[in-house]
Amino acid sequence: MPVYLFIAVFMLVSLWPLASLSAQLIPPPLMLAQHYVDGIDVKKYYVSEKLDGVRAYWNGQSLFSRSGRKIPAPVWFVSALPDKPLDGELWLGRGRFDDISALVRSRKDNDDVWRRVKFMVYDLPDSNAPFHERYWLLKTLVAQYHTPWVKALDQKKVASDQALNDWLQRITSIGGEGLMLRHENARYQAKRSNDLLKLKPQYDAEAVVVDYVPGQGKYQGMVGALLVRGKNGRHFRLGSGLSDQQRRNPPPLGAEVTYSYSGTTRTGLPRFARFVRLREVE
Repeated sequence: MPVYLFIAVFMLVSLWPLASLSAQLIPPPLMLAQHYVDGIDVKKYYVSEKLDGVRAYWNGQSLFSRSGRKIPAPVWFVSALPDKPLDGELWLGRGRFDDISALVRSRKDNDDVWRRVKFMVYDLPDSNAPFHERYWLLKTLVAQYHTPWVKALDQKKVASDQALNDWLQRITSIGGEGLMLRHENARYQAKRSNDLLKLKPQYDAEAVVVDYVPGQGKYQGMVGALLVRGKNGRHFRLGSGLSDQQRRNPPPLGAEVTYSYSGTTRTGLPRFARFVRLREVE
């Protein structure tokens, strides 16, 4: 092999890992929530509805998903946004997660659907002020732009644990997912933090589909349950929550799914595990 050809091949092979690495997604610096725990002083938190939308980070120029994938929003949608980073959620309404998830992954011209989307903003990532000041700054900033599809998410204080629970019951009774709590003195932290809490009637988590359990009775010839592997490596079944269509065409092996559960057993398995949805690659 000629020397120049050998050098060219060597450089190509050497640079291939770098090219692959550069193509990897870089998640934006988002503050992530922990689960709510009993015993906190709820009077020190601002509370808002937990929206079932798609988390979106505006870096001042483009919108990105939680995983770092650029969201193909229309020019008119993003041109009205400020040049400051915003943390929020793209939302179509309660119970519309599948619709908004499909929209942000689509490369088609869906202008008519985007006109029904709201960018519900709830934080200012580049501000070092405590949250009670950031929230005031956020509302002021959003109000200055007069953009109908950009809203500052309503957040307010509650007086007691009972008031928090009453709010949770009202939200879930009309199809909401739950509540989010932000500590009044919290600084924005690009990590999972106890200053940001999510409160839901049930917990949720992800698991990987590893096999199928054949259906019986009315589910003869379909999938009776998904055999999944949780984050802790334990295997368990997910049958409840699957629609007939999903039993006929189940999530593929290796796919990640979201399931809900009510605590865990003494052996560490999820209690009352229920299939929620296929977790789409963002």
